[in-house]
Formats: sequence, structure tokens, C-alpha cells
Amino acid sequence: MQSRLAAITLLSVSLALVGCSKKNDQSADQNAANNQATTAAQTPAPKAEEPQKPRVETVTIPEGTSLTVQLGEALGSKLSQPGQSFSATLADPVQVGGKTVIPAGSAARGTVVDAKPLGRFKGGASLQVQLTSITIHGTAHEIQTAAVSQTEKGKGKRTAVLAGGGAGLGALIGGLAGGGKGAAIGAAAGAGAGGTGAAFTGNKDIVMPAESALTFTLSQPLHVREKE
Repeated sequence: MQSRLAAITLLSVSLALVGCSKKNDQSADQNAANNQATTAAQTPAPKAEEPQKPRVETVTIPEGTSLTVQLGEALGSKLSQPGQSFSATLADPVQVGGKTVIPAGSAARGTVVDAKPLGRFKGGASLQVQLTSITIHGTAHEIQTAAVSQTEKGKGKRTAVLAGGGAGLGALIGGLAGGGKGAAIGAAAGAGAGGTGAAFTGNKDIVMPAESALTFTLSQPLHVREKE
């Protein structure tokens, strides 16, 4: 009887020890799982690589650079008013160091500096225009240029003056002779003509037709920021 009781007691103790061991193992497994979950939650996700920002380079277009444009509308000593703005399009690309900085076709804006019809300025007429801005890759840049001037003095005599060169003068005279095509011819004729010249067109008000090619000269450098 006592032997059976001792055996039962021993069996009970063994079962209890086994149960405790299983509970400890389960608790350890649970703690390990919890620790792994906590570590995973605390570990930051790897950062995505940021795209490289494009480098920005400043290109300087020097003073004295020529900008040849075609007028978007007609201007005239009688048609226009001082302070009036006009549109134009760059006819030839502008390059610096062999690289095109301002592509042909870029939009430009200008201002009528002076406009006096025939008979209101000592019997003659005058027209003076200059470029004020040019848009490069969607960004407008203010510019300062020498003015293109044209005057008519007396009967039958008309003079045109371009501050900065004869090519622009030739283009202006060519434009008066027949729009865009005449402007191209005039530009070639005026390339070596110096800064002044004359065209005899009769006793009329001054008119610069639409599509006339005019060459302006930068009077200050233009700084352009470009992305590489």
C-alpha cells in the first residue's frame, strides 16, 4: 500500500515537473518571438536612393553680342506710340563657346522708345526701338540692348541708324524693301556698310513691316542659368 502511494506521488511530481518544463519552453519561445518582432519594428526600413539633382551652370552672354530677330508686327513712326511693346522671334541662335545658349525661334519682346510721325519733328519722322526681354527655355530674361533708330529728314531722304553695326542696318533696309525676304537680302548688303546708311523711299512715314529682320546688340552681359 505504501509502495503504491509512493509510486503515485513520484508520478505526480514527475508530471508536474514535465508540465513546468513545457510552460517554461513555451514562455521562452514566446519571449523570443516577441523580441524578434520588437527588433523588426524598431529597425528602420532602408532609405530609397535620392535621385541626383541636375547641376546648374551659369553661362554669360557677353556685352556686344548680336541678337537678330524678326518683328511679329509692323511698327511705324505713325503706327506706333512711345512705350508701346512689340513681339519678335529670334532668327539666329546665340552661341557661347560653340554651345547654343539661346535657340532660334525664342520669343522676344521690345519697346518703342520713340515714334514721331512726319511733320511733327522739324518736318521729319523718327522711329526708335529696342529689345527688352527674351525667353529662353520657358524663362523670360530681361535684357538691355542698343536701340535701332530710323529717321527721315526732309523730302525724299530717309536715314537709318543702328547703334552697333551695319548688318542690322542692312536687315532693316531690306525689311523695308520687302518683308522677310528683303530683310535677308538687305542684311547681306549691309554687313559691311558701317553704322549708318540711307534708303530713298520718298516722302513717307517710317514703317518697319512685320517679319522685318533687325539686329540688336547687347549693351550689358546676359547671365543664363542652365541645367546640365
